[in-house]
Amino acid sequence: MSILVDKKTKVICQGFTGKQGTFHSEQCLAYGTRLVGGVTPGRGGQKHLGLPVFNTVRDAVGATGAEVSMIYVPAPFAADSILEAADAGIRLIVCITEGIPVNDMVKVKAALKDSGSLLIGPNCPGIITPGECKIGIMPGFIHQPGRVGIVSRSGTLTYETVYQTTHNGLGQSTCVGIGGDPVRGMNFIDVLALFEQDDATDGMIMVGEIGGSDEEAAATFIARHVKKPVVAYIAGVTAPPGKRMGHAGAIVAGGKGTAADKFKALEAAGVKTVRSPAELGSAMLELLNRKRAPLRRARTAPRSKAARRTSKRPTARHR
Repeated sequence: MSILVDKKTKVICQGFTGKQGTFHSEQCLAYGTRLVGGVTPGRGGQKHLGLPVFNTVRDAVGATGAEVSMIYVPAPFAADSILEAADAGIRLIVCITEGIPVNDMVKVKAALKDSGSLLIGPNCPGIITPGECKIGIMPGFIHQPGRVGIVSRSGTLTYETVYQTTHNGLGQSTCVGIGGDPVRGMNFIDVLALFEQDDATDGMIMVGEIGGSDEEAAATFIARHVKKPVVAYIAGVTAPPGKRMGHAGAIVAGGKGTAADKFKALEAAGVKTVRSPAELGSAMLELLNRKRAPLRRARTAPRSKAARRTSKRPTARHR
């Protein structure tokens, strides 16, 4: 079991025949993703990478039964591509494109509210269920099937977290890069809730950034609803107020959204926090071992004297 995508998921690519769409579609196919076609307006009826090209997402869905779309459309047109996918009934939209105007995303967010479609991104690495399905730009070879769910605002720190869990022998159930733009689709709470209900996930790692209040909101949700162990790291501890650090949403303004505030909220919720991403894997391993220890002790606990006497009594067969 995994969250959102698996080896049976049918995927299309919007911006299929462009440079980025072509390269990353090839990578997804090589990983084993069930890519069934793509969309490039004006090139419907052609073949690309051995797969059919369609003029519209609706045409692609009708012909292939696709349920997920990954988007590599240039920023000025990406918001319309998201809306087109939702209108065609795509259940999960993964938008990799960066630089989409905030005003465009505000309109997209409002339109998706009652659509039934989920959005990951924009400006994100995508989603991967190791060994089954890769949708995005993440390097597949560093991932390993396992029991830790990862959700992150940062692309590169997603990869570092993956490396740390792989290095510690934990592997990953599913990894979701939600992106760092101020207006985006799925947030920490959305993904953590799915991991909490996923039988294949034993623990979660959350990587946040300065700016906004998503991490604080996630801390409140964790305290109330999450029983599995959670490890967290916040990037941007040394960032000066008012200076944007990489992502458009990673900025401390008005004294809010600092790393210290986020660490404090998460720790109050019972989350294990680390001050270096290099400690994420070892911290998760420690929590999982601590959780399993009582179970191991219960299985190997010595029997009572009464139980031992009972076990020595001859059965009816031996009397």
